[in-house]
Amino acid sequence: MAASPLNLKSHSQTRSNSLPSEPQPLILKCNEHLSRLEASNAACSSSSLLSLKVNGLHDLHDCVEKLVQLPHTQQVLVQEHQEKWVNELLDGSLRLLDICTAAKDALLHTKECARELQSIIRRKRGGEVEITAEARKYLTSRKVMRKAITKALGNLKGAANKSKFSPSKKGHQTKASFVLLKDVEVATLFIFESLLNYISGPTQSKASNWSLVSKLMQTKRVACTQEADENEFAKVDAALQSFVFHATSKADNINHLQNQLENLESCIQDFVEGLETLFRSFIKIRVAILNIINH
Repeated sequence: MAASPLNLKSHSQTRSNSLPSEPQPLILKCNEHLSRLEASNAACSSSSLLSLKVNGLHDLHDCVEKLVQLPHTQQVLVQEHQEKWVNELLDGSLRLLDICTAAKDALLHTKECARELQSIIRRKRGGEVEITAEARKYLTSRKVMRKAITKALGNLKGAANKSKFSPSKKGHQTKASFVLLKDVEVATLFIFESLLNYISGPTQSKASNWSLVSKLMQTKRVACTQEADENEFAKVDAALQSFVFHATSKADNINHLQNQLENLESCIQDFVEGLETLFRSFIKIRVAILNIINH
C-alpha cells in the first residue's frame, strides 16, 4: 500500500515557535497527541495499527473539543471570524466530515456484500455454482467501491490545492491557534487517506499517484507495498479471485474463504465503531466553532 508519511516536522516547528511562552495545558496535550500520531506512523499499516491510529484521533479531537471552549480560543475566533483563515477551518471541518462519511460508506458496503456471500456459503454448502456467482458479485462491488474512494480522494485533492492560506501577518496568538488546528486537520486527513487506501487494497494503492499530505505540507510520498497477508480486505479479494478463476479444490477452499470473511467482518466492525465516534466529535467541534463566531 502506498501511503503518505505523517511528517509534521515543519508544522511542529511552527507550533513551537509561535505558541505563547506559557501555553495552555490543553494546547500541550493536543501537541502530545499529534506527536504520538507522528511517532506511530509506519509506511505499511495493519488493521490493528490503523485501529490504534483511529483511537488516537478520537483522543486528539476530544482534546480539540475542549480547546475550542477555552476563553482564549473563543476570543481569537470571535475577533477573527470575518477572516479567511477562520473560513478555512470551517471548510476543513467539512472535509473531515466528508472523508469520514466516505470511509464509513465503503466499510458498510463491503460488510453488506461479505454478509451476502457468507449467507450463500451457509445455504449452499457445496453449491459451487451459486457461491461462484456471488463471489463475482462481490468482486464487482469492490471495483465500484474503489471508484468511489478514488473520487473521494480526488475531491480532497482539489480542496487541498485551494487550501494554502495561512494567517502569516496575524498576531502571535492568532497564528498559533490556526497552526495548531490546521495541524490537527492535516494529521486526521492523512490517517483517513491511509485507511481508504487500506480498504481499497494493494491494487488501489499502487494505482494512486497522489498524496493528500504532500499536497497540504509539501512532503514526499513514501511508497510501500502492502502485503496481502497483512490486509483483511486484500486477503478476501485474493481468496475470491482464486475461487472464481481456479477450478480445482473449490470445496476445500470454501471453509478457508468463510474464515477470511469472518475476519474481515470483525475488522470492518472495529473500524466502523471508531469512525462513528470520530464523526460525532467532528460534528461537536464544528458546531462549537459556529456557535462561537455567530454569538
